[in-house]
Amino acid sequence: MVPAPGSRKNRKRVGRGNGSGHGTYSGRGNGGQKSRSGYRIRPGFEGGQLPLIKRLPRKRGFTNIFKIKYSVVSIDKLGIFEVGSEVTPERLLAAGIVKSLRQPVKILAGGEINHPLVVRVNKFSASAKAKIEAAGGKAEEVGNVAKAD
Repeated sequence: MVPAPGSRKNRKRVGRGNGSGHGTYSGRGNGGQKSRSGYRIRPGFEGGQLPLIKRLPRKRGFTNIFKIKYSVVSIDKLGIFEVGSEVTPERLLAAGIVKSLRQPVKILAGGEINHPLVVRVNKFSASAKAKIEAAGGKAEEVGNVAKAD
C-alpha cells in the first residue's frame, strides 16, 4: 500500500545554508541559553529568580498517600449498647455512631465505660483497650486494615 498523498513529509533539514530558509541560526534565534546544544532546564527553574517552591515554605514536604484514615469513636459512645453485647462496625453504623464502613473503625479512650462489652473493631488505642478490659469486657482487633480512600 502507498501512503495517501501529502501524509508523509520530509524532515526539516536545518543548518544547510541560507538558501534552504533554515540557515545561519537554524531556527534557534540569535544566541542565548536556548540556542546551545544540550539545552535543558529542570522543572520549576525560574531563570535564577528564587523559585516559588523556595519562597513558600508551607508548600514543601509531602502528603503520605498510604496514610490510613479511621472513623474514630470515643469509648463513652459505647454506653448505648446493652451489657455483654457484641459491638462491631456494622452495629456502630446501625446506631449512627459511624457514618460509613468505608473507613476502618478505631476506638479511643475519651470518657468512661461502666459495663462489660465485647468490642470487635479494626483498632484500639492502648488506653481504650485497658478501659474496656477493666470494665470486664473484651477488646478484639479484627480484619487487616487496608488503605482507605
